[in-house]
Amino acid sequence: MKKTGVGLLVATALWLVPTHSWAGSKASVGASASASADTSSGEADASGDAAAAASGDAAAGAEATPGGEAVPGADVPGGEGLEDICKIDPTACPNLDMDKEAARQFKEPLYAVQQIFALRVRRFELNPWWGITLNDQFVSHPGPGLALNYYISNVLFVGLNGEYFQPFNQIQPFNSQVRRAARVAVPLTEYQWMGNLQVGYVFAYGKFAFLSDFIFQYDAYLVGGVGMIFNRPIPIIDPDNRNFQYKGHLSGNAGVGLRVWVNRWLAITTELRDYFFADDLEALTVALPPADKDPSTWYDPKSYFTNNVQAQVGASIFIPFSFDYRLPK
Repeated sequence: MKKTGVGLLVATALWLVPTHSWAGSKASVGASASASADTSSGEADASGDAAAAASGDAAAGAEATPGGEAVPGADVPGGEGLEDICKIDPTACPNLDMDKEAARQFKEPLYAVQQIFALRVRRFELNPWWGITLNDQFVSHPGPGLALNYYISNVLFVGLNGEYFQPFNQIQPFNSQVRRAARVAVPLTEYQWMGNLQVGYVFAYGKFAFLSDFIFQYDAYLVGGVGMIFNRPIPIIDPDNRNFQYKGHLSGNAGVGLRVWVNRWLAITTELRDYFFADDLEALTVALPPADKDPSTWYDPKSYFTNNVQAQVGASIFIPFSFDYRLPK
């Protein structure tokens, strides 16, 4: 009986001791697990930072490499440029014959805005030309002319011009043939000379290509003025008694011109100019003697508005020959 009681006491003690130890083991296991988790988390964070740093370095190396790709086995990001491209991909390496490329001639269009090729302001223009009549089929009045202009600004000029006609008037042969065949006479006049004051305005300038190899500068202008023209009728109706003298008439003129520059002081000019005035023509009737000797009966009592349209071709010489660009400060 005593042995039975002692056995129960020992069994109870043995049951209590393992239960306490097991609770302590559980707590230490939980603490150990928590510490292990914290340690693993720290190691994972450290590993992540290291991996991120390594990844950033790799990306930096890739960005420094041409083409945005990392060169396998490259020690220094960036490499040697074109030589590295040729090493990596020989097919992408450009194969150029530098001597052949240097000898090529390029004919590329120019789009740059240039300064005005030739300044005209404060320069004199000496313009000799030859004029040809365009609108008179019965008699023509060609002749040499000369103009002297001064440019107040780069687009505005004033000047003088004149033309000499007397030895160059040409009567067309069919006039006499018509008179003999149809008994119809057309009054004719011949010119001696003219002189004018003129003013002009350059309204356009630019350049054009000729034969795809030459570039010429040009400008276009309007011109007009007033002056005097001296002429006289050619005696056709009564050449035996009539002998006309040159008389002056007030005249006006207007036209348009084109100037093509050869260099900065020489240009080729063409003009289309109309000189207009009130003209006195020969009378188509003959007075009875002795009035037929009176010069007042030789003229038609009416005046006729006359246009002498001319094409003028010449050259322009600008003086002084050189000039300076004055740019705003």
